[in-house]
Amino acid sequence: MKRSDPRSGVILVTVLWSIALLSALAMAASVSFRGFAGVMAVERSRVQGDALLSAGLETAAGIIDTLGDAPLLDNEAKVDLATGSVRSRLSDEGGRIDVGKAPAAVIAALLRSVGASEAAANDVARRIVERRHPGNPPRPNVALGSTNSATGTPAIMQPPTPGMAQPFSDLRQLQFVPGMRPEWLAAIAPLATVFGGETINPLTAPSGVIAALPGVAKAQADAFLRARRSSPADADRLMRLIEPARQYLAVKPVRVASV
Repeated sequence: MKRSDPRSGVILVTVLWSIALLSALAMAASVSFRGFAGVMAVERSRVQGDALLSAGLETAAGIIDTLGDAPLLDNEAKVDLATGSVRSRLSDEGGRIDVGKAPAAVIAALLRSVGASEAAANDVARRIVERRHPGNPPRPNVALGSTNSATGTPAIMQPPTPGMAQPFSDLRQLQFVPGMRPEWLAAIAPLATVFGGETINPLTAPSGVIAALPGVAKAQADAFLRARRSSPADADRLMRLIEPARQYLAVKPVRVASV
């Protein structure tokens, strides 16, 4: 009877362990490669996204630079690159109602245009104006995520700065004004700003702003908008069409543009 060599069993076990080890190493290498490929894909997407964003902003800056004294009406531009396309929209913040600088009568008229009663609109407008002056109680200040968004974010209590020229840094701060309703704030968000001035540029103002101006009837607002579409550069004629609100208006160059 032939006896088996015990060394053959050791060799077999060694071979099996080697195969298992190589299999584990191959699997680990495969996982690492897939992870590396995933990281590279994410990084490539980020770089491509940054390139598109830069292209959109540079295009917007070029449009503004070539305007000169011409008004910046709502403008859209599209850029096509090998990695994708980007579309940008530009508008003049000077055509919106600045809640930190506009007269109380204009803010009250804006609130009435979105559904507030006359008493409520006057009260909220008065409270907004009161917050512009140093010495008032501390005001909530929210982090700037998207400058003119009316969506809520956690608030931080921050006292007003003496001599402060810009009492509001974000429209969302209006949610803390007593009497302000969320639906009013959401409705005025496309029509208001914190980067405008005491007056409104009628040549770049959205239709909702023109319709909300104190003393301007619907027929006057409609006539103005029709005339602006046909003769946007005839400022004197346009201003006469909404004469009751002339004191709140001023044609001015673009100082801040929203992109």
